[in-house]
Amino acid sequence: MNRKFHVEEEAARCLLCIDAPCSQVCKNGDPARAIRAIRFGNGKLARQWVADCTDEELEAAEQACIHYDSPIRIKSLLAEAAPKEIPEQKLPSLEIDFCGLHCESPFFLASSSICTNYEMVARAFDAGWAGVFYKTICMQDIHEVSPRFDAVHDHPEEGATGGMGDFYGFRNMEQLSENPVRVDFDILKRLKENYPSKIVVASIMGQTERQWIILARMAEKAGVDAIELNFSCPQMRLAGMGSDVGQDPELVTFYTAYVKRNVSIPVIPKMTPNITHMSQPAMGAYFAGADAISAINTIKSVTMNNRSDVSEKKTVSGYSGRAVKPIALRFILELAKNPILKNVQLSGIGGIETWRDALEFIQLGCHNVQVCTAVMQYGYRIIDDLKLGLQNYMAERGVERLEDLVGEELPNFVTPSNLDRQTIVYPKINHDTCIGCGRCYNSCMDAGHQAIAFDRETRQPRIIGANCVGCHLCRLVCPTGSIGASKRVNKKKE
Repeated sequence: MNRKFHVEEEAARCLLCIDAPCSQVCKNGDPARAIRAIRFGNGKLARQWVADCTDEELEAAEQACIHYDSPIRIKSLLAEAAPKEIPEQKLPSLEIDFCGLHCESPFFLASSSICTNYEMVARAFDAGWAGVFYKTICMQDIHEVSPRFDAVHDHPEEGATGGMGDFYGFRNMEQLSENPVRVDFDILKRLKENYPSKIVVASIMGQTERQWIILARMAEKAGVDAIELNFSCPQMRLAGMGSDVGQDPELVTFYTAYVKRNVSIPVIPKMTPNITHMSQPAMGAYFAGADAISAINTIKSVTMNNRSDVSEKKTVSGYSGRAVKPIALRFILELAKNPILKNVQLSGIGGIETWRDALEFIQLGCHNVQVCTAVMQYGYRIIDDLKLGLQNYMAERGVERLEDLVGEELPNFVTPSNLDRQTIVYPKINHDTCIGCGRCYNSCMDAGHQAIAFDRETRQPRIIGANCVGCHLCRLVCPTGSIGASKRVNKKKE
């Protein structure tokens, strides 16, 4: 049995420290940056940040690690992460047009608490973000609750000697900007003046036709590039706002039309996922003249612990984070496959943490992606790996324009009735890397088709071909990735 060092698992233990002590002791490299590259999907590029480090420096870095449990095995991690030689290649541009606006990359901040004042957005622009959908501006007096965030963690119970780990789901009760309206529009005006090459989008929400028009006109006067119409916030305390509007195609149509008739800049309605068929309000927005569609906002949800109790009371609020990405992609697919919406560009939102996540939205038809929850966990710095990873992917494929990736996976999506049901792919076990835990056997016996035998003396599983239906549950539960796939073959006739 060959026990392999698990690079991603070890990198996931890293706390991603600010001013990381491990890097401070390295004169010739930056191990913290290398680990962050692994963490966010750029493992094969990680060695460039430690290429000149000596073994002594990496050992010192490991000793300097301030992990609450055991230090990250930095030397072993970086030795296994990628080949020592990184091929030199020219990285392509990530420039792309969205709503007729030329963007330096598709990566924008989503309207939320990560972009609530001038200083925050300026730092994000300086870090490399291409644009911002500024936190939603309204004419109501907003008073937020405390606390207003909760999360679903890998380790749900907070321990005395350690934290709960990264969260994969995030719940928030936050509403809209608490700033006075004129203050927010002054911020947007200054941002556009000081960062003319960045794209500044004002997100607005009215309660009446008059409010929508006033806010839209103020946004255009402030010099923003576009306006996002928030039809989707799931936790507004006032009726007739947020997802109350987004669930009503008629209201979406009317409010979009009001705004379009009163401004000359692009208008981008933001859809709610708290609806069965998003295409209905999206088509309403299209017929009203929308230039693009944003999707999705957070999903209405409940968590039951007491970390987010407000005076011992709970409420329904919005859920985000990497757990919602498959749901977001499903809605993007629905919009992209709708022939009526074929001329409307899409801005994808929901669970984007790595460049691969962003790529999936782009391949389903998005010209633009918005990031929120990942920034809340890791900060603006993730833009480095978002851009680097996507550029490297394009370089490896020989893709020169990001536009060429937009929607390329759409032809591969068909209805269930059109899927191939005459062939099968059997799983294949790699006994060199199998550690004999028996997880595959247990799952197949109790939730599959009893198609795996397990020798308890040798601790080796074996596929029983006569019983196997090719569901591949075993591949999904294997902790070491020791179960792969064989060639697709025709099913045996009964």
